[in-house]
Amino acid sequence: MNQEPETRIHKNAIKAWTVNALLYGLFWFVPAGFYVSIAIGINSDSQAPWHEGVDWVLFASLFIIGLFLYLTIAFIFPKLRWKRWKYDVSDKEIDMLRGIIIKKRTLVPINRVQHVDTRQGPVYRKFELASVTISTAATTHEIPALDNETADELRNTISTLVRKVKSDV
Repeated sequence: MNQEPETRIHKNAIKAWTVNALLYGLFWFVPAGFYVSIAIGINSDSQAPWHEGVDWVLFASLFIIGLFLYLTIAFIFPKLRWKRWKYDVSDKEIDMLRGIIIKKRTLVPINRVQHVDTRQGPVYRKFELASVTISTAATTHEIPALDNETADELRNTISTLVRKVKSDV
């Protein structure tokens, strides 16, 4: 097997992914917490059998476990994800290595690339990052969290390599 890719994505990826995880987590945890608190509040005044059987220790335990998972996903996973994300671009292929638990390595032949884009959402914009998306006939691949200059250079380099390969055919 080929040597592993060497190039890392930008270090600000950790901050951007942390902010994304915190924001996305709010969309899951706040509505769930709101629903549970209303459900408990409605049933607290009634004589419903459900309320009598509420185990507050279990409820508190589930809350603590949920909070632990939320914070782990927000603060631990981005660091692990950044450590594992590497890529390289050569005249023949784009090599990407990623994965927290399961390593995934993708080799995209340059002659299969149809087009290359850069993309930047509000969180990436805040941290001056951009993603490079590489489209083939089968799927789209992404190299995330590159600084703006590197993303533009990489997009242009891949585009130039594709034009060169397709003009040789």
